Amino acid sequence: MKKSSRIVAFILLVVLLFAGMGLTYKNVVKDVNLGLDLQGGFEVLYQVDPLQKGDKIDDKAVKATAKTLENRVNVLGVSEPKIQVEDKNRIRVQLAGVKNQSQARDILSSQANLTIRDADDNVKLTGKDIQQGSAKQEFKQNTNQPAVTFKLKDSAKFKKVTEEISKKKENVMVVWLDHEKGDTYHKEMDKKDPKYVSAASVDKPINSDSVEISGGFNGEEGVQKAKQIADLLNSGSLPVDLKEIYSNSVGAQFGQDALDKTVFAAAIGIAVIYLFMLGFYRLPGLVAVIALTTYIYLTLVAFNFISGVLTLPGLAALVLGVGMAVDANIIMYERIKDEMKIGRTLKQAYKKANKSSFLTIVDAQLTTVIAAAVLFFFGESSVKGFATMLLLGILMIFVTAVFLSRWLLSLLVSSNFFKKSSWLFGVSKKNIHSINEEKEIHDLKTPYERIDFMKLAKPLLGLSVLIIVVGAVILFIFKLNLGIDFTSGTRVDFESDNKVTENKVTQTLEDKGFKPDQVSLGENGKTATVQFKHDLSKDEVSKMQNTVDQQFGHKPTVNTVSPVIGQELAKNAMLALIYASIGIIIYITFRFEWRMGLSSVLSLLHDAFMIVAVFSLFRLEVDITFIAAVLTIIGYSINDTIVTFDRVRENLHKVKVITDKSQIDDIVNRSIRQTMTRSINTVLTVVIVVIALLIFGAPSIFNFSLALLIGLISGVFSSVFIAVPLWGIMKKRQLKKSDNHKIIVHKEKKSNDEKILV
Repeated sequence: MKKSSRIVAFILLVVLLFAGMGLTYKNVVKDVNLGLDLQGGFEVLYQVDPLQKGDKIDDKAVKATAKTLENRVNVLGVSEPKIQVEDKNRIRVQLAGVKNQSQARDILSSQANLTIRDADDNVKLTGKDIQQGSAKQEFKQNTNQPAVTFKLKDSAKFKKVTEEISKKKENVMVVWLDHEKGDTYHKEMDKKDPKYVSAASVDKPINSDSVEISGGFNGEEGVQKAKQIADLLNSGSLPVDLKEIYSNSVGAQFGQDALDKTVFAAAIGIAVIYLFMLGFYRLPGLVAVIALTTYIYLTLVAFNFISGVLTLPGLAALVLGVGMAVDANIIMYERIKDEMKIGRTLKQAYKKANKSSFLTIVDAQLTTVIAAAVLFFFGESSVKGFATMLLLGILMIFVTAVFLSRWLLSLLVSSNFFKKSSWLFGVSKKNIHSINEEKEIHDLKTPYERIDFMKLAKPLLGLSVLIIVVGAVILFIFKLNLGIDFTSGTRVDFESDNKVTENKVTQTLEDKGFKPDQVSLGENGKTATVQFKHDLSKDEVSKMQNTVDQQFGHKPTVNTVSPVIGQELAKNAMLALIYASIGIIIYITFRFEWRMGLSSVLSLLHDAFMIVAVFSLFRLEVDITFIAAVLTIIGYSINDTIVTFDRVRENLHKVKVITDKSQIDDIVNRSIRQTMTRSINTVLTVVIVVIALLIFGAPSIFNFSLALLIGLISGVFSSVFIAVPLWGIMKKRQLKKSDNHKIIVHKEKKSNDEKILV
């Protein structure tokens, strides 16, 4: 293939890629299932308990209840409802985009246990006597008033019941829906809005299998109420007691604002990354931009394929994935630059870099997979959405940043069109050595030659220990400002058309019977967060939503967590951190050696503790997304450490026997210097995204983004000044304790010249 034909192939491939994405991206975006926090709606977790003492709840009863709930959700006309049966006899219902949340909540939790009673509250007929699916909302012929009709299984039984009632002094047939202990006809009869559905006089026996409930259904609301009763009767009664133990209600406007702000922040962050890659890496940077654009598109396509639900943290994971995809490109591009500097041709440099960087990228990404997998299995709702997007993102990194990017770059390199244009690959001609000099990559000078990282190790390790001690004291004194996810209670977030004060918010809520434990305002004074130490009931949540909507002009987000769920989330969070750490230690030990694994995890614990200490000091709220941020940092920060350790391993391969401590110092210093530019560039691209999310993103992920930022900065420090130097210190101890004071790095096998790292 001629060089011009390879350039043409590159252009055609890029044109086809962007044409395909341009023609279909609208449908891809339109098909994305938005979560509650991006389009409004509500989520509720029910504990399924026995309706009567002595009843047992088995899997069959829970599944039957879930089926009844599904029938009721279908009545609401909600698109993409999600109903999941979970362990411990629980059912999670997620209804994104539902307009009337109070109505939906009532329909879901209503027992729909119909009883027909006499005036003395004796049960005459129950829901079991109704023909399944026979209930209808109709209009009476002579008055055109709304009514509910249904058919009975046994007309003779109904005739007998009406005959008995007609002979009583109070000949009233009372229809109840969800009659509760203590409810009586006489208590309710004089009320404007009685608990019973209807009370009709019966003068003579009725010989029919049809029953009509009418009266009390006035106006448009009456039609809706009649329809709701008919739908409930058709969906079947619930043979269990449903207890809300967790709920999250998000106003539609609140969700839309969060989506708009976060998409805007993402666009800014990604645009800056594109400019950075083009400016720093030039031609390979252009290839990276093409691959990254494809990465975003394919990740959304894959997310739609698995019918994922995009949450706010999930959207953040997509943007964060762009930074991680950049990392895979930077690892290879930095290697190409190094190979060109020692005198290799562009083709030789590309081939060598392609081979040597692949395993480094695999090692770096797989540690993030461990953290994301732990999040997926231990997370709930939005955290699970975050983990799903992160896992898909890593898969797409291999498709785009590894394979597509390399394929495109190989076309440009093999064309020989750019073989004399080293500046297009970020390499100045004056920095290129002659191949005859026989220089190795480890012989190249870097901008960091004056820094002795091993000399700085002990004082900086001492500083880190001091920071940890101070952090521990701060944590002991201030504790963590745990959110309702871990302590139980209710959190209400809302926007106001006008500026508000804490006193106004408090007074407004107290006038309606609510006594908030904490009220805090956003920077602009138009957003507020109200917290209650107890979890509000479903009726209180409904009243709260109406109050905020009427007084401040917007439906609020209401998050309620019961004590039992708070304890479980705290327990799962700790288990997630422990399992992620163990998984990473095992993987690094398997791929490298145990000293590298141990020093890596110690540096990760340092990063996690830094985040915890800062949040404790500034009294920032710790919620479930905080755990997601910490685990992400554990997965992401280890990338940097692994890339440096990969270079340590490579430099070790050049040494047969270590006999002096200075050799270990040299290997550590050289490895850090060689990967320093990559470390800075990689963290810089991710920091750009996180800062954009901090400044322009939704307020609800501010703490999440801040935790990521602290972790990223701490992660670079720990990789450079803790993890690798700590390995060097442990290696020196191994040298001191070893026989003859030497470490054999390579053994020559008798059968061949294969080298084994010890």
